[in-house]
Amino acid sequence: MIQLTGNTLTIHEAKRVLFDNETVEISAKSMEKVIASRQAVERIVKDERVVYGITTGFGKFSDVYINSENVEELQLNLIHSHACGVGDPFPEVVSRAMLLLRANALSKGYSGVRPVIIDTLIQFLNAQIHPVIPQQGSLGASGDLAPLSHLALALMGEGEVFYQGEKVDASKALADANIQPVTLQAKEGLALINGTQAMTAMGVVAYIEAEALAKQSELIASMTIEALRGIIDAFDEDVHIARGYQQQVDVANRIRQYLSDSQLVTKQGELRVQDAYSLRCIPQVHGASWQALDYVKEKLEIEMNAATDNPLIFNDGEKVISGGNFHGQPIALAMDFMKIAIAELANISERRIERLVNPSLNDLPGFLSPEPGLQSGAMIMQYAAASLVSENKTLAHPASVDSIPSSANQEDHVSMGTIASRHAYQILLNSRRVLAIEMICAMQGVEFRGVENMASLTKEFYHQGRRIVSSIVKDRVFSKDIEALSAWLCAKRE
Repeated sequence: MIQLTGNTLTIHEAKRVLFDNETVEISAKSMEKVIASRQAVERIVKDERVVYGITTGFGKFSDVYINSENVEELQLNLIHSHACGVGDPFPEVVSRAMLLLRANALSKGYSGVRPVIIDTLIQFLNAQIHPVIPQQGSLGASGDLAPLSHLALALMGEGEVFYQGEKVDASKALADANIQPVTLQAKEGLALINGTQAMTAMGVVAYIEAEALAKQSELIASMTIEALRGIIDAFDEDVHIARGYQQQVDVANRIRQYLSDSQLVTKQGELRVQDAYSLRCIPQVHGASWQALDYVKEKLEIEMNAATDNPLIFNDGEKVISGGNFHGQPIALAMDFMKIAIAELANISERRIERLVNPSLNDLPGFLSPEPGLQSGAMIMQYAAASLVSENKTLAHPASVDSIPSSANQEDHVSMGTIASRHAYQILLNSRRVLAIEMICAMQGVEFRGVENMASLTKEFYHQGRRIVSSIVKDRVFSKDIEALSAWLCAKRE
C-alpha cells in the first residue's frame, strides 16, 4: 500500500503503483489539510468574494463574476469545453500515472477540493479504471488542460475508460466497480485540470523505461565488445577517475564487472592498439546520458509532489493567490534533455551495429550472414537502425523553445512540455528497437567467437536473449525478431 501525502511520492513508489498495480490511500494528516482547504472555498462562495476560478470565469474571462447559484454549472462547462484532446490515447499506464499524480497533488491541501474528489481518483486507481485520454492538445501551461479534462470527464461518469482489458463507457465501468460518479462543485473542475500531470505522467513512465534501457544498453554493449574482441584497458578505473564524472566511472565499473571473466576481450596491442570510439568511449557517452537521466529524475520527483493548481489556498483561505505553478517549463526542459540522452544511446548503438556487420571493419562474416552473398544476414537490420536513429534526431528538436500565445494573449508564453514528453517516449521506443538490433547482431557475433568463451554474466544474458530470438541460420523476416526482443527488453525492467 502506497500512502499519499502530497510531499513524499518517489519514482520507485510510482513504479510499484503503475507496473505492479499496488494499491493507494491518502494519509489521515493530508486529509485534514484537504478538509480545511475545502472549508475555505465554501466560505469564499458563501461570502461572495471575487476569487479567480471560484467565483469568476477562466483565462480571459477572469474578470467575469459568477453568482453562487451558477458555480456548479461553471465547473461542468469548464470540463466540457476544455475536453478538446485529439489523436491516439496515451498508453494506459500513462493514464494510470495521471490519476496517481493528480491525487497526490490534491492531497497537499492547497486546491480546495472535497475529499470525495481524491477518494474517487484513488478508487479509479485501485479498481484499475483508466480514463481514455487523447495525447494531443496541450500547450503545457495553464496546466495540461485538455488531457486532464478527459480525466475529469471519467470521474463524472462521462467519456471512455480502459477497464478489464477493454475500452468502455466510463458510466459502465463505474457501475460495474460500484463507484459513484462525482458532481463537481466550486473550484473542483479547475483543480482537476490546472496542473502538469499529463506531461509529468508521460515523463515518469518514459523515465522508468529509459532507466531500464540504459542499464540494458551496457550489457548489450558488453556483448558487442566480446563479439569484436574489444580492448578492455579503455575501461580501467584510473582512466575514468581522472575525468571526474561519477556516472562515467560507474558505467566503466559495470562494463568491467560484466566482462570480468571473458576470454574474448583483448589487451592493448594484442590485436590492435585502440578501438573505435563507439567501443572505447562507451563510459563517456553512456555516462553523460546517465547524468541527464539523474537530472530528469530529480525534476520529476519534485514535480510529482508539487502544487500546480491555480489559485492556491493558504492560511485557511485568508490568502488565496493566483500564480503560475501550472507552467510546465521545468518539466519541458527536463523532457527535452531526456530526449537527447536517450537518442544518444541509440546513436552510439547504431555505430556499434555497423562495426558488427561491416566486413571492412571486422573479421566476422559479412553482415553476419550464414552464407555471405546468397543470404543477406543482418544487412538491412542496420538500415532499420539507421532509420530509427535519424527519426530520433528530428524528434530530439527541443519543444520547449516554442511558444504560441493563447486565451486572447492572456496566456502569452507556454511550455509545450507535453509535446516534449510525448516525443521523449517515442524516442525511447525507437531506441529500444535499435538496441534490440544491436543485441541480435552481438549474439550472432559471439557465436562465431565461441559462446563458451564469453563472460559469465554476458553468457547468461545471451542465453536469455536466445530464448526470444533464435540464431540466424537462414534469412527470415527479421522484423518479428526485432519486435519480439524489443518487447522482451521492455518487460525486463529490473
